[in-house]
Amino acid sequence: MTTAIDVRGPRFSAALTFAVLAIAYLTSTLWLVALQVAVFAVAALAGLRWSPYGNLFRLLKRRLDWGPPPATEPEAGPRFSQQMGLLFAGGGLVALLFGAATLGWSLVLVVVGLSGLLAATGLCVGCEVHALGARLRRSSTTGSTTSSGEGA
Repeated sequence: MTTAIDVRGPRFSAALTFAVLAIAYLTSTLWLVALQVAVFAVAALAGLRWSPYGNLFRLLKRRLDWGPPPATEPEAGPRFSQQMGLLFAGGGLVALLFGAATLGWSLVLVVVGLSGLLAATGLCVGCEVHALGARLRRSSTTGSTTSSGEGA
């Protein structure tokens, strides 16, 4: 069964991610990077239903009566994006902890840029990469096969 999510949730989460990691970068605060990595880990491993930012979005949505979602989308793309955020921000945190500041902050800034893009425009690069991968997997399973002797 595919879980559908409110399309506003990922943008909300991206705005929080942008703020947390931008502040971490501007203040060189590693514990903020670690906090964001933990948020990514929960969402990526347990699913968006358990995401701290997703739960905050749902709480505010109820309390402030934001109404029904204008649209829904499958969870798979945004969850893949959380996995990529975990990979990049987690890699950045490891690099920072080992003294590779340029590499570490560069990886963190990739996440800052992509989360800012999603928050501002709704364009989720990770979701697009996930969709492309799904299309490529489908085309490779439905494509024609050739025998090993052809074309020789």
